[in-house]
Amino acid sequence: MLVFSFVGMMTEEVPVEGRTVINVALESGVVELEEMVVIGYGAQPKSVVTAAISSVSSEDIERIRSTRVEDVLRGQASGVSITQSSGQPGSDSQVNVRGIGTINFGDPLYIVDGMALEGGLSNLNPADIESIQVLKDAASAAVYGARAANGVILITTKSGVEGEMKVEYDFSFGYQNPWRKRSVLNATEYMVIMNEMELNDGNAPRYTQEEIANAGEGTDWQDETFNYNAPVQNHQINISGGTERGTYFMSFGYYNQEGIVAGDVGKSNYERYNVRLNNRYDVFRADRDFLNRLTVGINAGYTRALSSGIETNTEYGSILGSALAFNPTIPVYVQDEETEQDIMDRYPTAVRDDEGNLFSIPPGGFQEISNPVAMLYAPNGNQTNEDKIISNMFGELELYEGLTFRSSYGVDLAFWGWDAYAYEYFTAVQGGWNTRSDVHSNQNRGFKWQVENVLTYDRLFDDAHQFTFMLGQSAEKYTFRNVGGSNFDLLERDPDKAVINYGIADPDDQTVYGGTGGFDAQTLASYFGRINYNYEWKYMFQATIRRDGASTFGPENKWALFPSFSVGWAITEEDFMADRPDWLENIKLRGSWGRNGNHQIEMFGYTSLMAGNQNYYFGSGDLMTMQYGASPARIPNPHLRWEESEQIDIGLEALFFRGALSFEMDYFRKETDGMLMEQPIPAYVGFQAPLGNTGEMLNSGFEFALGYRGDAGDFSYNISANATYLENELVDMGNAEGEAIFQDAGAAGIGDFVKGQNGMPFPFFYGYVTDGILQTQEEADEYNAQFGENARPGDFRYVDLNGDGSIDGNDRTKIGKAMPDWTFGLRMNVQWRNFDFYAFFQGTYGNDIFDLAQRGDIPAMNRPSWVLDRWIGEGTSDEIPRVTRENPNRNYRSSDFYIKDGSFVRLRNMQIGYTLPEHIVQRAAINRVHIYLMAENLLTFTAYDGFEPEVASGGITTLGIDRGVYPQARTISLGVSISL
Repeated sequence: MLVFSFVGMMTEEVPVEGRTVINVALESGVVELEEMVVIGYGAQPKSVVTAAISSVSSEDIERIRSTRVEDVLRGQASGVSITQSSGQPGSDSQVNVRGIGTINFGDPLYIVDGMALEGGLSNLNPADIESIQVLKDAASAAVYGARAANGVILITTKSGVEGEMKVEYDFSFGYQNPWRKRSVLNATEYMVIMNEMELNDGNAPRYTQEEIANAGEGTDWQDETFNYNAPVQNHQINISGGTERGTYFMSFGYYNQEGIVAGDVGKSNYERYNVRLNNRYDVFRADRDFLNRLTVGINAGYTRALSSGIETNTEYGSILGSALAFNPTIPVYVQDEETEQDIMDRYPTAVRDDEGNLFSIPPGGFQEISNPVAMLYAPNGNQTNEDKIISNMFGELELYEGLTFRSSYGVDLAFWGWDAYAYEYFTAVQGGWNTRSDVHSNQNRGFKWQVENVLTYDRLFDDAHQFTFMLGQSAEKYTFRNVGGSNFDLLERDPDKAVINYGIADPDDQTVYGGTGGFDAQTLASYFGRINYNYEWKYMFQATIRRDGASTFGPENKWALFPSFSVGWAITEEDFMADRPDWLENIKLRGSWGRNGNHQIEMFGYTSLMAGNQNYYFGSGDLMTMQYGASPARIPNPHLRWEESEQIDIGLEALFFRGALSFEMDYFRKETDGMLMEQPIPAYVGFQAPLGNTGEMLNSGFEFALGYRGDAGDFSYNISANATYLENELVDMGNAEGEAIFQDAGAAGIGDFVKGQNGMPFPFFYGYVTDGILQTQEEADEYNAQFGENARPGDFRYVDLNGDGSIDGNDRTKIGKAMPDWTFGLRMNVQWRNFDFYAFFQGTYGNDIFDLAQRGDIPAMNRPSWVLDRWIGEGTSDEIPRVTRENPNRNYRSSDFYIKDGSFVRLRNMQIGYTLPEHIVQRAAINRVHIYLMAENLLTFTAYDGFEPEVASGGITTLGIDRGVYPQARTISLGVSISL
């Protein structure tokens, strides 16, 4: 019997049987080398991992070619929900691992090359990343103890490999456009609706029939506001290589994005520079039993980012909000000299464009809503700047066979701030009138150091018992300081000279704040250990314990213990599975339990700091003097402790057809106890309420992952999908009422509309339930007599939920929620000869959007086009009420009328590429040239008619609230990758 094998091919056994010539054709193999999974302070083969960990490889990252790490993770890992805050360049995303774990700071912990980051991932270049692991359950994350309650995301950056120097350059350039416009009324439709509104209220019509006949389409304010074909470009250069003694990786990245709103006038742009240097060097290697190897290295990255931005999601006078709401009968510019002179007489600082054309101003009744194009050209601006250095130096000594000691020192140094200015201008009477030039500046510095020492022993005994012991110590300190100020009355109307020293305001008007911030320091000390045991790759066990002490908590609870354990059983390794069919490769069952913490609260929240401006006057008359005073700001709570999250996880992993088909499923239940909340106190106490550990949150659900890969000749493919089902419940709000309001829009006539309540998902949309439209006067009279209302035909019929015979605040209830029931992603990668194709779909199901496209306090505003389906008589509509200015029934109060289905499926990324033949490129001393055409957000399937189904600006309690959100762009780019 002869055995033929080759790397990447299936092994074949052929009997000789006396033959002298044997021809064998080996088939391509699907089974790859054992995948290693980073688990925190170490790595394990995936086959023996007993915890719930999702991985994203460098291949996946390179295919997506994203500019933000959050975009790399979106839809790629089960159990991870990511919602982009807006489409503004440089905007961040809201990341939740296995649901909303707390009403407080709920972001996961980010670890980059062993260094815990401050401030999120916005400064990290995805092109520098080798792999991402998401530690989802308590067992995988427990090694990070006090900071791991909301999940841990481990990021490993690229390193060099032994061999000749390799130079890679990737460049792409593209154009961005809004993927949709929102359908609103044109000028003719607007006039009809305004007239109808007046007639419904018993008033004379606003426009004549002749004016309506001649109105036409009017001004498309969205077209006038959007910056079409906004450019975006990305450059990345990598240099890597190494020898037997050491490796190196160097990279430089440059990214520049112009916004699709206000980008062409410099008010919505993002520019980023990245530099990275990762080196590893063997100081010595020796052929002996002890002290036989010492390796040192450094992973260091620097980022500089500059950005400018506009308000991205507000109903109160934002550029996009005004584009949706402004009167379409008004032209962009003033059309006649008489009107222009009248405006200039009343408002000398009314805004003009670069050619001196005067912008139209809003008529009466539009409050803070302005001409959106005038807002683009208003003489104001802002810029945010950030410089960040992340570095981690390490030394690793192999003390004895299997015994290593690693010591590291990391720093996270960040400087960030913003500068803003505004000169005198006028766009609207309310909120758009700046009568005095002003300038503001702010600078911050954050510095964090981290020291870690880890001892690891890994040994296999009798070819059956694999033991790994790990002991470690960690200490870190974070300090922060800031300084800022403002001034007025700038000497010149020149943005380049809009600095604080160029203001000449009275000293009493100038402000300065901040200082050294020496007491704003946060420290953490930790001791941790882990043991892994594996018997014949059949039975697996892991136990972890970590003890953390943090300065942020009270003297009675400075330290806490965070344990976990997990087990695994490779069922297919049992003797009774020896005769299993060939298509069944592997089945592993695993389970875990653990407890983690969340320590992200304000510094010194357990004690009472002194508050200034507690001034007091002594004496009387001419002898009265004011003395500056201070007093305690809050009631202290020395028993303040961590939020604790306890989680169980049961998982199943399976491989079929020699690894071609993979399947993974997890069930999890995650309970957060002791959420940090302000405690209720009587108002007469006079101090800020103390923080206490009172709230509870519960998340549970299922995660699924499925993948298949194969090939047929020159054709190969890889398809993978994942999905997550999540249930969330606020068990205990932590106050006597068991509820709290988190968002309201009283000024817009809507009232309270986001709430947290015991036994309900957190948060949820809150309001009245409607039961159709009152069709006749008889129905309205009966409704009014029963409930004491003042409704008319065409108004909503609200449901008396509590049955007390009146429609009031007690009838409000849950009308929707922003967190989806399901999140999912689908990836397809196809290769045929030199051609490649990649597509990535991502979506959600079961989430709602609170659509604030209509406000009751501005009857003159433009409306979404669905208002054309309004009630105009008996039987015409049972969903959309009549239009009215007086609104006696309060049809615009918070109700299910505002709730829209936010589910969507989006073709997030699609690429078509071609690799030039080697015999062509090698003539130019080039190893590889890959040309690709890439589309982002090419298709979106959703029932929602707004700009964007993804809305997450402002934190958890604003998730899903659409106030005119800045939409994500559809981008078409052409790129080339060159390898030398």
